[in-house]
Amino acid sequence: MKTERPLLIGVSARIYYPGSQGPLPGVFTKTLHYLEQSVAHWLLSGHAMAVMIPAVTQDSIVTRSDLTLPDYAAALDGLVLQGGNDVAPESYGETPLHADWHGDRVRDRYEIELVEAFVQAGKPVFGICRGLQLLNVMYGGTLLQDIATQRPSALEHRQLGRYERHFHPVELVPGTHLAGLYPGLRRASTNSIHHQGIKDLAPGFVVEARCPDDGMIEAIRRTTGPAYVAAVQWHPEFHQPGDPEGFDDAPLLRDFLAAARRAAAGPGLT
Repeated sequence: MKTERPLLIGVSARIYYPGSQGPLPGVFTKTLHYLEQSVAHWLLSGHAMAVMIPAVTQDSIVTRSDLTLPDYAAALDGLVLQGGNDVAPESYGETPLHADWHGDRVRDRYEIELVEAFVQAGKPVFGICRGLQLLNVMYGGTLLQDIATQRPSALEHRQLGRYERHFHPVELVPGTHLAGLYPGLRRASTNSIHHQGIKDLAPGFVVEARCPDDGMIEAIRRTTGPAYVAAVQWHPEFHQPGDPEGFDDAPLLRDFLAAARRAAAGPGLT
């Protein structure tokens, strides 16, 4: 019996930059590009294969001109933007308010090029946490560099030491695509692991979920252009299947992978 080939989903690389660690040899002194296992397993749970796409950085052997990201977009069926370091304030026309919030400008440029390549190829893009913030910035929005500093009345969206075990409620916005994936559900609980968030929403996007306690944006979707571009502020890969207290991210994953399957089938095909 003929079966469909597994979807190939590209995942943007997280980047580890070695600090000043003295004369240690080997991996501790080298820039690392890596894929979090939980993200790969989340995609595998939808019977899709995760393929990490390496970045080109200043100390790379190859140059940026040698990397043909459109080739990745042509070969793969969709793109997931992992979480990770802050988006650099320079990427949205600001300077860091604190030295710790300088972000990762190298990764910003790399991921923006990746998104452009996949969108131009008509392939779906889904952002997780930092991915939501990067998409918002890429299309003209801005961020709060630190929620607690710039919006002190807001809920605590990150608790050091708790990581994915910190939760708060989210409300789905009625009439949105996301709400349509969860008929009858208005409010749920999600993990929250971020200290930055959307300040000004990018043109061409709609809000699909908010935190009801402070109004912070928790999910967005692009409504202009034919390509599927959506993101959530929480980490769906950390949800435990069968957990009755947490938001069930399975419909979210199925929807993204269905868009990837449609893109793989080609125009006019199903």
